[in-house]
Amino acid sequence: MVSLDGYIEDSEKNIEWHRWNTEMDQYMGDFFKTVDTIIMGRKTYELMVSYWPDITTEDPVITDNMNNLPKLIFSKTMTTTSWNNCRLMHEINIDEFNALKMQPGKDMVIFGGANLASAFTKKGLIDEFRLLVNPVILGGGTHLFNIKDQKFELFLMESKAFNCGNVLLHYQSGHQ
Repeated sequence: MVSLDGYIEDSEKNIEWHRWNTEMDQYMGDFFKTVDTIIMGRKTYELMVSYWPDITTEDPVITDNMNNLPKLIFSKTMTTTSWNNCRLMHEINIDEFNALKMQPGKDMVIFGGANLASAFTKKGLIDEFRLLVNPVILGGGTHLFNIKDQKFELFLMESKAFNCGNVLLHYQSGHQ
């Protein structure tokens, strides 16, 4: 989820501006059929673990996947996790991730974490980018990518407009 001007949260760390509806639930339910591992950084983990384990009002397919899929949590400071199926990792090892990507199974997905997304991008570990652009201009906050003086070419694979105003932009990385 990203604003039209490229932010994942506003200047007060708020994400309440994300647009969501039943059509988005359906998209995410279908998307989860392609995923078997969730990757996130510490800040996203802390946000997600405070919400998903006890939630009963969200779409049950999304809730089940968020709570039960294996999760790789990147943090230099955490020593334990309390959420189901979490593996704590302290650094991004290119060889280890390339080996994980070659294993049979479904895709891995990074959910949140601008620093983590930037680090994976810089290391050439992201094969596809799926951005859900929300029709809002925030004017400040946390940029999705914190990449300076580097260019990454992407190729559009799909775009889809949702009734809530969001637009999916699905790109293939140019590094392949």
